[in-house]
Amino acid sequence: QVQLVESGGGLVQAGGSLRLSCAASGRAFSSYAMGWFRRAPGKEREFVAGISRSGPSRYYADSVKGRFTISRDGSKNTVYLQMNSLKPEDTAVYYCAAKEAFPVNRVVTTEGLVDYWGQGIQVTVSS
Repeated sequence: QVQLVESGGGLVQAGGSLRLSCAASGRAFSSYAMGWFRRAPGKEREFVAGISRSGPSRYYADSVKGRFTISRDGSKNTVYLQMNSLKPEDTAVYYCAAKEAFPVNRVVTTEGLVDYWGQGIQVTVSS
């Protein structure tokens, strides 16, 4: 089992940047594909970005492509989401997600496949 703790959220003006971090504890971090999802007010949770166990495979939702970057640091058991050029529509609770025993180069993009979730962290972008 793995525990996920997000940090780095907050309030930012449109056009600004934030970096979310997700610290993982428990079983070997390298055995998990990691991802970020978000839930905006009144909407369902949606995929944002994912990274494979090995790191080189990454995938992004069209709405964030070119603005967000996902990365992972095995030495710190942490996955990051760098968010640039933020827009008010990026306002949401962001969730870190982990999928275990996934093929090494696959990225988890579907909520139903996630094994573990963080508690979520609020990101608010003001116009």
